[in-house]
Amino acid sequence: MDFDAYERELWAGRASAYERGFARLTAYLVRPLLDAAGVADGTRTLDVGTGPGIVSAEAVRRGAKVSSIDADPGMAETARRNVPEADVRVAVLPDVPFPDGTFEAVAGNFVINHVADPGDVLGRLRRVLRPGGRLALSCWAMPGTGALGVVREALDRAEVPWPDDMPVQPFVEHGQPVPFRRLVAGAGFGHVAVKEVTWEHVVDPDEWWELGALARIGSNGVVVGRQDAATVARIKAAYDEVMAGYPRRDGGVALPAHALLAGGAA
Repeated sequence: MDFDAYERELWAGRASAYERGFARLTAYLVRPLLDAAGVADGTRTLDVGTGPGIVSAEAVRRGAKVSSIDADPGMAETARRNVPEADVRVAVLPDVPFPDGTFEAVAGNFVINHVADPGDVLGRLRRVLRPGGRLALSCWAMPGTGALGVVREALDRAEVPWPDDMPVQPFVEHGQPVPFRRLVAGAGFGHVAVKEVTWEHVVDPDEWWELGALARIGSNGVVVGRQDAATVARIKAAYDEVMAGYPRRDGGVALPAHALLAGGAA
């Protein structure tokens, strides 16, 4: 299976679980992302990979004129419901269904790591920006650890092999500051800066398991979902051991998160 086809299958029907789980993790970067894109009152803004519309909602709150795209119809429908002020469309990157120079700002929160050809996508995003317009993108730092990696660590502890038929994420080689900056600059953006961002995400361990692994969110969740009941129970026991190694905070477990935020000008 090619990576784009895999991604469409991966996210189909996951909008509700994603909104209640991982979207709360990624929400931490929404305001820094929009700051990096220069989004303010009246800014014509494109939110790429909108998911449940959290970036779009904050952009609208700032007074921006917002268009949003997502590859998954369920995600797009959720965003329309959450942000009725935005023009939300279904579009599978690298397709960006707008004329050249439409936007003053383009923002993508954890979407560039979900495409088969990141360089091609960046070129398409640059096309829809006006000269001098701002791009801001976030991605996970690689390899994924903490909040992003607890289920994968549990799979490893439970000695569950990674399926041979699951494609490798093409973006993985760009998940550090220098290669991420090189990728964005190579697409023709100027004044590119990449910074590392870390934060703590406090979760209820059982809810994080339910809304991630059992809901088949992400590749780790897909692997869990392929197992029989006895193996799932073994993975869950390993997961509980992994979670026990993190500090308790505010009635939950504090998981570290580590991401990259890139900004550049068209």
